[in-house]
Amino acid sequence: KSPRVFSPLKVLHSPVIFAMSAPSSLPPAQGENPVAENEGLAVDTGLKPAGPTPSSSRFQVDLVAEAAGAADKTLASGDKDAPAPEGSEPAAGGEEAKGRFRVVNFVDPSGASPPEAVPAEGFQNGDTVMSEGSLHSSTGGQHHYHYDTHTNTYYLRTFGHNTIDAVPNIDFYRQTAAPLGDKLIRPTLSELHDELDKEPFEDGFANGDELTPAEEAAAKEASEPKGAVKFGWIKGVLVRCMLNIWGVMLFIRMSWIVGQAGIVLSCVIVLMATVVTTITGLSTSAIATNGFVRGGGAYYLISRSLGPEFGGSIGLIFAFANAVAVAMYVVGFAETVVELLSVDCIMTDEINDIRIVGTITVILLLGISVAGMEWEAKAQIFLLVVLITAIFNYFIGSFIPLQSKESQGFFGYDSGIMMENMGPDFRGTESFFSVFAIFFPAATGILAGANISGDLSDPQLAIPRGTLLAILITGIVYLGVAISTGSCIVRDATGNDNDTHSAQIMANCTDAACKFGYDFSSCKSDKGLYNCRYGLQNDFQVMSIVSGFGPIITAGIFSATLSSALASLVSAPKVFQALCKDNIYPGLEMFAKGYGKNNEPLRGYILTFCIALAFILIAQLNVIAPIISNFFLASYALINFSVFHASLANSPGWRPSFKYYNMWVSLAGAVLCCVVMFVINWWAALMTNVIVMGLYIYVSYKKPDVNWGSSTQALTYHQALTHSLHLSSVEDHIKNFRPQCLVMTGYPNSRPALLHLVHAFTKNVGLMICGHGSRRPNFKELSNDQTRYQRWLMKNETKAFYTPVFAEDIREGTQYLLQAAGLGRLRPNTLVIGFKNDWKDGDMMNVETYIQMIHDAFDYQYGAVVLRLKEGLDVSHISEQDDLLSSQEKTSGMKDVVVSIDMKDSDGDSSKPSSKATSVQNSPAIQKEKSPQMLNVADQRLLDASQLFKRKQGKGTVDVWWLFDDGGLTLLIPYLLTNKKKWNDCKIRVFIGGKINRIDHDRRAMATLLSKFRIDFSDINVLGDINTKPKKENVTAFEEMIEPYRLKEDDMEQDTAEALKASEPWRITDNELELYRAKTNRQIRLNELLKEHSSTANLIVMSMPLARKGAVSSALYMSWLETLSKDLPPLLLVRGNHQSVLTFYS
Repeated sequence: KSPRVFSPLKVLHSPVIFAMSAPSSLPPAQGENPVAENEGLAVDTGLKPAGPTPSSSRFQVDLVAEAAGAADKTLASGDKDAPAPEGSEPAAGGEEAKGRFRVVNFVDPSGASPPEAVPAEGFQNGDTVMSEGSLHSSTGGQHHYHYDTHTNTYYLRTFGHNTIDAVPNIDFYRQTAAPLGDKLIRPTLSELHDELDKEPFEDGFANGDELTPAEEAAAKEASEPKGAVKFGWIKGVLVRCMLNIWGVMLFIRMSWIVGQAGIVLSCVIVLMATVVTTITGLSTSAIATNGFVRGGGAYYLISRSLGPEFGGSIGLIFAFANAVAVAMYVVGFAETVVELLSVDCIMTDEINDIRIVGTITVILLLGISVAGMEWEAKAQIFLLVVLITAIFNYFIGSFIPLQSKESQGFFGYDSGIMMENMGPDFRGTESFFSVFAIFFPAATGILAGANISGDLSDPQLAIPRGTLLAILITGIVYLGVAISTGSCIVRDATGNDNDTHSAQIMANCTDAACKFGYDFSSCKSDKGLYNCRYGLQNDFQVMSIVSGFGPIITAGIFSATLSSALASLVSAPKVFQALCKDNIYPGLEMFAKGYGKNNEPLRGYILTFCIALAFILIAQLNVIAPIISNFFLASYALINFSVFHASLANSPGWRPSFKYYNMWVSLAGAVLCCVVMFVINWWAALMTNVIVMGLYIYVSYKKPDVNWGSSTQALTYHQALTHSLHLSSVEDHIKNFRPQCLVMTGYPNSRPALLHLVHAFTKNVGLMICGHGSRRPNFKELSNDQTRYQRWLMKNETKAFYTPVFAEDIREGTQYLLQAAGLGRLRPNTLVIGFKNDWKDGDMMNVETYIQMIHDAFDYQYGAVVLRLKEGLDVSHISEQDDLLSSQEKTSGMKDVVVSIDMKDSDGDSSKPSSKATSVQNSPAIQKEKSPQMLNVADQRLLDASQLFKRKQGKGTVDVWWLFDDGGLTLLIPYLLTNKKKWNDCKIRVFIGGKINRIDHDRRAMATLLSKFRIDFSDINVLGDINTKPKKENVTAFEEMIEPYRLKEDDMEQDTAEALKASEPWRITDNELELYRAKTNRQIRLNELLKEHSSTANLIVMSMPLARKGAVSSALYMSWLETLSKDLPPLLLVRGNHQSVLTFYS
């Protein structure tokens, strides 16, 4: 194969630094050509190649020195020691360059050492490019390198680095100021796609990629400290979960539960609790492995899955429950200490001793916590060692039966004792569920590891592995203790060594203790009453008796209580800190601040300490304990529901790396948690639900400005898509017809009156799309506008969609929207436009466009509605409108894009009395910083009129002139309007045409029809004089109005007339004028009747006259509409598509 030769006559000849935009402040380096001002990207060729110069082709690129430090390295040749260009100095903005540029150095195939690398810290992954012709020797001479492309790996090494296009990189997908590394910004589509002489756009973040200010601050805090302590899965999750799950219950309640429920039901109780916690553990693992987990534990998992409403409510009660749990565990510890000291060391009385010991203990625990996570972790390891030692101590002791312990009920393992204890023996008021309620809190604590997720080195690995292993180990130990205690200890014993029996009584003794020579029947009465002191049923400390060395069990109890208290004392502030950082509850921001390298929430520690201390001082927690268990269970239920919800939503973003979960199992887990809540304590469960719902409603009402891509969003989309498809599979029915309006508003706040009126009759009834045909071919700004004005509509509580399209004129834009707007059945069926008040002042071709737009609507089988206000509709040229449009952009968080539009192009459907006064308008959404100016009278009236339909309408009438049957749309719109709160004081008056000699008959017929339609009306007027001739002065005024637009073909040659008509199709021919004389007179006459009957109406709704396409010129049709609607109250001209929209059938 012939070797390939790299010619220097390449466009990209030398090493190139591609800048996103050329820094204009940099002077040209030595050997550089000055950068042309109109070049968006430029390349400097170190040695001039033979061939065209960079400036001779628009596709070539001139070199610019990199702003933050590339200027001091000459990359134009392979010379390592080349001097730095004179006059060049590092420009400011190195930090920005860090995220913006990728620097890559290549090995010279000749073996020459590569250019000195730019420090990686300055340019991590920038955009420096070296092309194949740029490899020169150190002498600066040109060499041609010969490669066999099949054997040389040069291409593989450089793929993606010799173009602006970037190869896949994890740093492109980071959030800004992410704790794990810096976010890089990939080249935008505009930078890769647009012409070179265009200024590249600043791309924003993709939807959901942008952090809230709180998240950004938190991420920055997390990224700043160096040397923060991070835990692995054993120390961070496994140890914590095991310590939290092995509570006091293990040593002082487990034996009692076996005595009450028996071995079988005790195992069932343990397994039931384990099933609940295992399912929750699986769900927690699924959520934790579906993306990077920050601090906040259960709150973070739930809020990012189900949204801020559920997350905010659970986060608050979960943090509170952990704080109170500290008090519970400390009081448990204090009670044990006081019991041990009760022999001879009582300080005051029992309650006050508990308070004193508890207060001292919680202060010591606070000291350990505040000292830092490292000390707290060391303390936890020590406590775990003590706890495990105590457990082994018990099991070893159970295999060493001693004579001295037999009178207390411990005889060692025996099948007789095991069989006797196999079944239940519930005493007093106890039952299976009451015993289960006492045990279940011992199984909680599985979120102890997840709660410090921010302090784990790899939460995605640590949480599933540590949590599930802890559940398995603790579950096995609980089962082992249940079987062990039931197999070697009898239920009742007196503790008296003299309670032995003789051989004569042996025959009557049936208890398992009898064969060991003991008779404990003396403490049992025939009536079922027991006063025994020892045995499973009576002695809570029986495990201490069984154990090899009793004090170790006491140490185990201390360890279990203190470790659980310590875990809760750490969890509560961490969860609360994460909650406060998200700023869901105003006023709690002060607790978001962290201190030290681990970002410790010291203020949260103090708050938790105060809450715990308050409950410790009560020293009676029998009432609050079940509520805490219910708070934990509510958290578990929502974690399980989160997994079900996310799976149901079927979002592409739900792809946990932990695969061992099932949506239906998670749903079952959520239901189980709710059932257990009510089993433990029904009134506490009700209270928990009320608190959660109250907080949920509060957060929903406050609507925090966060977007976490929750499964609620995903499910909403999924349901909308499903319902839209379902709608499309069913044919429309007249009974379900609703006006779905495409309203050509331009910018939504340009024509407030049009927006408010249409919204009045479509709100909660039909679809409303605000259409806008823009002439700007700037699709980026079009996209920004779409986002901005959709926010504006939502902020103003207008239920509508804003849809801009790029088009040459308003008609083309309307055609696009008529064809493509909407989805399935959610498509517009009615075009709504504003009346063109200024039609006589501008270019008549605009009138042609405007009228053709109405014809297009009918061609597409749409209804058409035209609104006319005598003051006009368009307020975009009035800068003071910002005062009434409120500050809609101040809170949007979007960058304002100032846009300029030619009035003529954007306002073809508008009214604008002052169009001659200005030729350019700014986008109305932009906040103008101008000093207030006095408005002229016309503008002030226009501004007042623009808010006409926003106010509540007083008592008045909506006059419906239903002259032609268009299917009923002319009647349906006023009916929908008067059903609304703002219009319900207005009565409908109906006007119809009829014959003078049968007016009563026509009135009765219309009344019958309206009553069948179930539409209320206050009056029906039959007009018998519609066809009488109009007043002469009005006819004269009409003729004077159309005079400039007549063709007057009789006064010129036929060819000239045809040419003029072809170039100006809007002109009115004499033949056409004569042909439609009667129709013209009818419009003039109707205007007279309108002024006579409806001059005081709040709104007039009238059948729009139709003009046959191709037969009636635009100027004549516009003149009819002008004549019909001038000098009247607000007028709505309506023409349906002649399909029935009303029916009287059920």
